[in-house]
Amino acid sequence: CIRDRYQRRVHGTTLPALLNHSPTASVTGMATAELGRTAHQPKRSGTGGTTSSLLKGKVVEKAKPPQAGAFQRRNIPPTEFRRFYERGDLPIAVAHRSTGNKIDWKVDIEKLDYHHYLPIFFDGLRETEEPYRFLAVQGCYDLLEKGGQKILPTIPQLIIPIKTALNTRDPEVIAVVLKVLQQLVVSGELIGEALVPYYRQILPVFNLFKSFNKNTGDQIDYSQRKRQNLGDLIEETLQLFELHGGEDAFINIKYMIPTYESCVLN
Repeated sequence: CIRDRYQRRVHGTTLPALLNHSPTASVTGMATAELGRTAHQPKRSGTGGTTSSLLKGKVVEKAKPPQAGAFQRRNIPPTEFRRFYERGDLPIAVAHRSTGNKIDWKVDIEKLDYHHYLPIFFDGLRETEEPYRFLAVQGCYDLLEKGGQKILPTIPQLIIPIKTALNTRDPEVIAVVLKVLQQLVVSGELIGEALVPYYRQILPVFNLFKSFNKNTGDQIDYSQRKRQNLGDLIEETLQLFELHGGEDAFINIKYMIPTYESCVLN
């Protein structure tokens, strides 16, 4: 009896209480005690130390599709005409006169080798700086005026310079080339027919700029005498091609430029 009393006094509980103890009752008691401790605490609110800003984020714009640039002017590299002129290999010089500048030929044009000089002058048609532009353009006119039968054999050599000048997509250069082509076609017999096989190299740029006309409305274009309107120049050039190109000229022009209407059949 003394020993039982001592054990009950040390452990602070009685034997019936130890017998009735279970784990479920212990967990329930702990939960009740926890609710009792947190019942008086206020509900937490705030950002927990995180930062915030009223500035709106940058909106990433969607990339626009790139432009094709079909009518964009191309870079014009230095020409062979400039290199030959600066080296002193061309027998020409600028003659400054009161009525306008002309070319002073140091030799007779009839004695020149057209296979050598005519392609060089045609290559200079894409020049935009003076005096190279004036010398090349005026030189082509002089050579075509007095060339006669020497022009026809050089046609294959002229195609690459003509195509290169047209592919610059520069309206001023294209206008110059169109005027020279018109003079080329009427410079001798069979020249127009000799150009027909090369329409596929020449006419794509014609088709591209054929609709480039000035929309002046009811106004007057006082620069018509300068002949800088690409739409009109291309139409005139195509008509000359058809008139001097023989029977196959129209069908080849129509193949490359579907919107062209014949000036002979209509």
